[in-house]
Amino acid sequence: MCGIVGVVSNSPVNQLIYDALLLLQHRGQDAAGIATNHGNKFAMHKANGLVRDVFRTRNMRSLPGNVGIGQVRYPTAGSTSEEEAQPFYVNAPFGIVLAHNGNLTNAVELKIELFKNDRRHLNTDSDSEVLLNILAHQIQEVTSGYSLDPEGLFRAVSMLHRRVRGSYAVVAQISGYGLLAFRDPHGIRPLCLGISENAGGTEYMIASESVALEGLGFKFVRDVEPGEALFIDLDGKLYQQQCADNPSLNPCAFEYVYLARPDSIIDGASVYLTRLKMGEYLAEKVRKQFNLGDIDVVMPIPDSSRPSAMELAEKLNLDYREGFIKNRYIGRTFMMPGQAVRRKSVRQKLNAISSEFKGKSVLLVDDSIVRGTTSREIVQMARESGAKRVIFASAAPPVQFPNVYGIDMPTRSELIAFGRSEEEVCREITADALVYQDVDAMKRSISDVNPLLKNIEASCFDGFYITGDVTPAYLDKLEAARNSPRPDTEDLLRSQLNLNLAARAD
Repeated sequence: MCGIVGVVSNSPVNQLIYDALLLLQHRGQDAAGIATNHGNKFAMHKANGLVRDVFRTRNMRSLPGNVGIGQVRYPTAGSTSEEEAQPFYVNAPFGIVLAHNGNLTNAVELKIELFKNDRRHLNTDSDSEVLLNILAHQIQEVTSGYSLDPEGLFRAVSMLHRRVRGSYAVVAQISGYGLLAFRDPHGIRPLCLGISENAGGTEYMIASESVALEGLGFKFVRDVEPGEALFIDLDGKLYQQQCADNPSLNPCAFEYVYLARPDSIIDGASVYLTRLKMGEYLAEKVRKQFNLGDIDVVMPIPDSSRPSAMELAEKLNLDYREGFIKNRYIGRTFMMPGQAVRRKSVRQKLNAISSEFKGKSVLLVDDSIVRGTTSREIVQMARESGAKRVIFASAAPPVQFPNVYGIDMPTRSELIAFGRSEEEVCREITADALVYQDVDAMKRSISDVNPLLKNIEASCFDGFYITGDVTPAYLDKLEAARNSPRPDTEDLLRSQLNLNLAARAD
């Protein structure tokens, strides 16, 4: 899960992209990068770290140009390699830089195809570099000479859709031509378009969330449709075309549960309103399972669960209190690689107000329970602060299945709810009682806000993978690769080398 942005302006875009990445920082805190186009040359700077740490004044000065893209990265497999920071660059055809949010489910097969058929070399293990090279190859296939037009670009994206599976929202610059953006045919990861009219003319911004547009004075125009591609040339003219054969909108439920900022609107649904609805539906379940007279106070786990906790408390006529104070200078613990790091960071991130807990039966509301590490630490903090009883409520259903579309929970062994009953999970997190949201209620929370969202991608909750290529054998291989001391990609490279040697021998 990452945050991406692309801008076509009539003035330098480096500061605009920097500010947009700050507004998308919640989507990735591992690395950041910006690439701009000036004349026929790209300028790029990227590194591990937060946006404010990666870009200094000297870096910003080295990013001239009125067109650019940027990305904040959250590694989907715990990678800390600076080489995998985005954007990625390829010099042919024309020169392309690309930033990608999502995850390709057929990346291994595509790597082999790129080597054997397309004769392209990959320098990292990132599936974003795979996507860039597929795009570059398809553009090369549909163009000749120096000419490149929107029609050819859209044909290239159509060919890419036929080859690539998984989730992908993409912004890409083509040197000397403009900005290309597109979204996978299932619309799993979000992407939206904004426009700004000023004295210099029309400016465009494409970003992962509407908050990046609105925070910088751009008017939200619409979401990019599943399978659709947009191209904005250097003269500021916008072209758009549907490039998929059978597109369907299946936004990721976890965007609404946790990932997105509450002030964003994704595919026509306010994230804030969906979280209020989750609290409303969760309140109905709490009412059925517990004696409300035994609950003294409702408390959120800051920040993303706050709307759900507030609505739950109001619906049940229970007192609402802020029992935990968040240190905003600590990153989102869900995104941190390694259980030990997450466990340590919980205590650094949250501090309990003892007076709000002492002698009380508290109902703690969190957005979800994934690995259980954070939940267990929070329950212990509540007890240490004097709570006599701790009930834990999750605004999302049990996370029982791996997510393969760009969220860092790919193996079943990492999921506390996998293979455990609700009672067993309750014991694992050391709570006195536990209540989960129902899957149907979570989906209704989203579709109630926008009735047009009839299909919600909720594979980590219900085990249904919309791309149709994720089998139990696929998940077994994914888990084995992650747990292997030698990455699966090394096996791939070894086989590629053998193929190369065999070809030379022939």
